[in-house]
Amino acid sequence: MESVGREECGHGSLFEDQDFPSDDCSLFCDSSTPISRLRGHVTWLRPQEICQSPVFFPDNIQQSHPKQGLLGDCWFLCACSMLIKNKHLLEKVFPAQQPLWGDGKYQGSFRFHFWQNGHWTEVTIDDRLPCVDSALCFSHCDASSAFWVALLEKAYAKLHGSYERLWAGQVSEALVDLTGGLAECWILSDVGSEEERQPEESPNQARMIERPDLDLIYTMRASCALSCSTQNLFGGGVELGQQHHAMSVIEWLDVKTVVGSSAVRLFRIRNPWGRGCWGGAWTESGAGWSSLDSSEALALQARVLQGEFWLDESEFLSQFDDVTVGYPINEEGHLQSVYTGNLLPHRHQLPGRWIKGLSCGGSRNSSSYCSNPKFWLKMCDRGEVLVSLLQHRKRSQMAEDFTRRQHNHAIALHMWKVEKKRFNLSCTLNKPPCASTHCHAHQREVVLHGQLEPGHYLLIPSTYQLGAEARFLIRVFSSSSFSLSAMKCPAPSLPSTTDGVWEPTYFQGSWVEGNSAGGSRNFSSHRRNPRFPFTICDDPVAPLGVNVSVMLSQSCAETDLHPIGFHIYKVPAGEQSGTIPSEDPVTSCVPHCYTQDVTMACSLPAGAYVIVPSTYQPDCTGDFTICLSRRIDRRVVKSQEKLGRTIQEVSHISVMQR
Repeated sequence: MESVGREECGHGSLFEDQDFPSDDCSLFCDSSTPISRLRGHVTWLRPQEICQSPVFFPDNIQQSHPKQGLLGDCWFLCACSMLIKNKHLLEKVFPAQQPLWGDGKYQGSFRFHFWQNGHWTEVTIDDRLPCVDSALCFSHCDASSAFWVALLEKAYAKLHGSYERLWAGQVSEALVDLTGGLAECWILSDVGSEEERQPEESPNQARMIERPDLDLIYTMRASCALSCSTQNLFGGGVELGQQHHAMSVIEWLDVKTVVGSSAVRLFRIRNPWGRGCWGGAWTESGAGWSSLDSSEALALQARVLQGEFWLDESEFLSQFDDVTVGYPINEEGHLQSVYTGNLLPHRHQLPGRWIKGLSCGGSRNSSSYCSNPKFWLKMCDRGEVLVSLLQHRKRSQMAEDFTRRQHNHAIALHMWKVEKKRFNLSCTLNKPPCASTHCHAHQREVVLHGQLEPGHYLLIPSTYQLGAEARFLIRVFSSSSFSLSAMKCPAPSLPSTTDGVWEPTYFQGSWVEGNSAGGSRNFSSHRRNPRFPFTICDDPVAPLGVNVSVMLSQSCAETDLHPIGFHIYKVPAGEQSGTIPSEDPVTSCVPHCYTQDVTMACSLPAGAYVIVPSTYQPDCTGDFTICLSRRIDRRVVKSQEKLGRTIQEVSHISVMQR
């Protein structure tokens, strides 16, 4: 587990965090948000300086809900509802047995854990909190003596670099950071053109849900997190400025009406601002309550706390633009599918990277799509599967434009079912995938869902833009056992062309001490190295030669690299293609280099050839992969991929009215 922060605490003194000091550098990053007006007015106080008997979490859970202050982080506060409902998740984020105020071991420091890019990261803070006029100026609890929200917010701000970097964001991102699970944004409103809403392939393939049926998650409503957000002015609101705002769904239930046997679905919504904002049919004196039994109506009305309100399903669907669903996670840490309710106890993850000139192949509209990173998913039994693609983000990429979050690349994930690992990549990619995300979306994470039969599946993550660089994480959750692995050798860096496509062929081999580890041409044992024959056929389109690219990759850790290179020999007519000719090679990738892979592009006339890979010294053992790519002149398959709505979930911004 990584750790963020160093402790500076002398004997008898309280901890003061030198990495996140109590000054303006922890508050602001570029002063581009409305909290910049606080400059010079903030004091930093510890909880015992704010109230007499501070506690971390209140005894009454009804008073534990977050209340938003002057910071526009309603998206983060909505995600905190998952922790309120699940004690085991709260204890994961805030480890138990930490000394609190009044404890003799209390030193003014607190540790929190956040899930970041595949692992849990520890963040240590002091408990000096930003205040204006001796009161917390940012988020706090309904219970004024409880400080779990304010401390958690400070730790999250430290993780991001400053409080100002929390201004606007996506609920789904915060949910994943707080749970290590999955979250999806489902669109409710008619956003985007009809063309944008068309699926990329056949209507039967798995894709992101645009018009969700809330019945899917009704039975799991007590364990999953649900939030709703607006992109435009809230139609039923009595306050202006309520756009790009996120709220929490505290409760929802089906209630029988007095007339007939019909039922009405009601949602209890909590506004993080902590004040009323709805004037619909289910306000305290609204007409909706007359359709229910009076005693039941009074009981439901009694549940409403400050900042909460009821509305029915028709109002919910018309007033909110999208909902974000956080997948339930049980105490054993297993994810539960929101589509079926099944537990997904099998999970695995692998990192990857789009590298410019090597593995940034762009979308399926591009002829270089095949150069994107590739992963094998082997299903041992039939099962329900969730596959997510999560792109990493550097701290320097945070919030240049906090209303649109354009630092996210538009990403997508496609999957093909193949008979076995030895397959023709070009033919496979010319076929529609068996499953894919709906379209390339400007989100940190996209999720693919489906029921898969036993067998091998090829996964290809991509960015919409050709050459977009980023690190990413592939995560798989399944109800049945599976294996996940990266294809040993990504497609090589290829010469840029305006037409034609590249067709790769893969060879795998090993250098074995005393047998096939012959070393470089400086040694007489060079002829013992592995040999891989191939043929270049006559091409009337390219009479002077065919463009060829070869990549040699060694399969070992970076600390165990050998210097590697390769030669390409032309096989004279009448000789066997599996031997090394006595003539000099027609081209070579030398000198031998200490690197994971070496690449060379050239043009070869028709004939028989052999590739001879080698280490520099003899008897250096190791496994390797060779990717031989030949350019063929044919039209690229028209996938008709569309770039999705710029942001599936807008950044939620809220400004506290003074």
